[in-house]
Amino acid sequence: MFVSSSLSADHKDLIHDVAYDFHGRRMATCSSDQSVKIWDQGEGGEWHCSANWKTHSGSVWRVTWAHPEFGQVIATCSFDRTASVWEELVVDSSPDGSHKNWVKKACLVDSRTSVTDVQFCPKHLGLQLATCSSDGIVRIYEAPDVMNLSQWSLQFEIVCKLSCSCLSWNPSRMHSPMIAVGSDDSNPSAGGKVLIYEYYDNNRKWQKVETIMSITDPVRDVEFSPNLGRSYHLLGIASKDVHIISIKPLRKEQLGLIGQAGINKFEMRPTATFDEHKATVWRLSWNVTGTVLATSGDDGCVRVWKGNYLENWKCIAVLRGDGSQVKPGEPQTQTSANSSAANGQSSNARSRSTYGGRASDEKAYSSSPQRHLFMRSVSTN
Repeated sequence: MFVSSSLSADHKDLIHDVAYDFHGRRMATCSSDQSVKIWDQGEGGEWHCSANWKTHSGSVWRVTWAHPEFGQVIATCSFDRTASVWEELVVDSSPDGSHKNWVKKACLVDSRTSVTDVQFCPKHLGLQLATCSSDGIVRIYEAPDVMNLSQWSLQFEIVCKLSCSCLSWNPSRMHSPMIAVGSDDSNPSAGGKVLIYEYYDNNRKWQKVETIMSITDPVRDVEFSPNLGRSYHLLGIASKDVHIISIKPLRKEQLGLIGQAGINKFEMRPTATFDEHKATVWRLSWNVTGTVLATSGDDGCVRVWKGNYLENWKCIAVLRGDGSQVKPGEPQTQTSANSSAANGQSSNARSRSTYGGRASDEKAYSSSPQRHLFMRSVSTN
């Protein structure tokens, strides 16, 4: 079942990213108008803008939320070569109630080129922030004191040798810290455009463990799926097509046969490839169980894919840019839209559907002319 609603974001230029907070009750949008807007959901399910401010001196490519354990904190990155950390603070208490404001806590200026992505690490790794830039460098920062977000130290610089467009932390607690990095390098001879890095605690270094050689087209987005008891990882890749790659750690006896002592190796297996967008795919996002993937592309549609325990994936819905659903056999309207797809990472009652007693997800995406947001609650039973 699909229920949609729309709201006017009133951004003055393209919306590049949409991000839910951990509970799915707040949402952030960023745009080429150099601003970020924070949206709060009311008791009746309606969304209203609670904050709007200029964050950078260039287009804002990405926005991401930290885990609420660290407060109401977001990070942004921009064409102006910086990434910034913002915290919502109470700045004035009055009889009418507390007044809150978003305050810039830190500005990270190490990049010499556009910062194309920024992501907080999973909560169990503490408060770390990874950025990637078109200069081909991934930088990992850490806040030594989570009570003082003004201090961030640059811990690692990972040289990828390709321009970087996106990155994703592996959320698995059962495995060493892992990051996937995508490149938008358009040269096919440059090799694989998705690189996998793993952190080794014994020498305190990040090392490249795999390159996905089958992906040679420019990559626009990557995201690890939540890992709920699987013995392998799933990585979604948005490129010319949509790819789902299975990453399975090899056992010690298998490593002995390969002869790679000290470095973990993985079995990289394509699980699914979808070309139904027939256009560049810009964004993808998993639901909280890692069983449903939403993708958006230049065809002006959001497509929802669902997998089963046999790793068979199929499209369960196609949503137009205006919020309507494409019915089976109905022609799809082709419109150019640099859309953003995002899943609500919600664990509260709002994300539950009483229909069939199964969990539902809420997705938000922007569409042509990229200044409006469409909210859609999705029950995947």
